[in-house]
Amino acid sequence: MNVENVREYCLKKNAVTESFPFDETTLVFKVADKIFALLSLDYPHSINLKCDPQKALELREYYDEIKPGYHMNKQHWNTVELTGTLNDNLIKELIDHSYDLVVDKLTKKVKEKITSLYK
Repeated sequence: MNVENVREYCLKKNAVTESFPFDETTLVFKVADKIFALLSLDYPHSINLKCDPQKALELREYYDEIKPGYHMNKQHWNTVELTGTLNDNLIKELIDHSYDLVVDKLTKKVKEKITSLYK
């Protein structure tokens, strides 16, 4: 996936916003003001995604393009290099996983609001 495809995929998710809170080359995606993805627009392109700690370790062992989260808590975040070698479906699954982890931690009230607004 290229950066534009990643951006479009992230924005299709319920209640997602995008911004540049850190600098002009790191696009941040949030759901209910909680970060689930950070997309580097600098070359080489990459995306930081939240991940279950055990799954994060397994992914890093299996894929050379998946590394501990750059500038993030290495236990809970991975950096996925967007070199074109990883399958697009895998990248989408990793984005979905990150989004779901963040949504699962939201309060019941916020989850209901997100669900009701985007039906």
